[in-house]
Amino acid sequence: MQADFWHKKWANSETGFHQTEINGFLKNYWRQLNLTGSEAVLVPLCGKSLDMLWLAQQGHKVLGVELSLQALDEFLQENTLPEAKPVQTESHCGYQLADMTLLCGDFFAVSAADCESIQAVYDRAALVALPPAMRQDYAQHLKNILPTGVKILLVTMEYDQGQLAGPPFSVTEAEVQHLFGEFCQIELLHTETGARKGVTTTEKVYLLNKS
Repeated sequence: MQADFWHKKWANSETGFHQTEINGFLKNYWRQLNLTGSEAVLVPLCGKSLDMLWLAQQGHKVLGVELSLQALDEFLQENTLPEAKPVQTESHCGYQLADMTLLCGDFFAVSAADCESIQAVYDRAALVALPPAMRQDYAQHLKNILPTGVKILLVTMEYDQGQLAGPPFSVTEAEVQHLFGEFCQIELLHTETGARKGVTTTEKVYLLNKS
């Protein structure tokens, strides 16, 4: 899956993956991470997610990473955040706010130095956005860049991939164990079954503790 795929999605407003309200799983299960509220939180493939605002409102410093600059620009415009200042790192451009850093570029170029203060990760739409081969690379990249002790709230979905093409892709519980079991303790917090585009879909919420 190439970068052009996602750039075209944003350019054509094909952003059905964007949620127009705070994710219910985030609000209901974030407390399971037992954080104080001051921790730095990484949001991979963040898009223009409103969940970042909620995390900042809880007192967290948010680091959002997104491939599309258009997505970040829309996030700032739609949420009236004019105080954002442009930033430039070796591998990313982006914006700096009082409680948020938004980096635009390749997530796989994010370094351990970028994440040295990160204590938690929120992944609702990153893992499920990636095809199988890239999911393995994604998990290994998290292993390499995240400090020991980081807690991850991960949301996945499971459905018959033969009935509905991704993204978002189906990621089974067995695959979560395969991807993260080597370096994380994994706890299934919640399972909820419904329908997505007429296809039975089960969403699962996990708590991962990086060892």
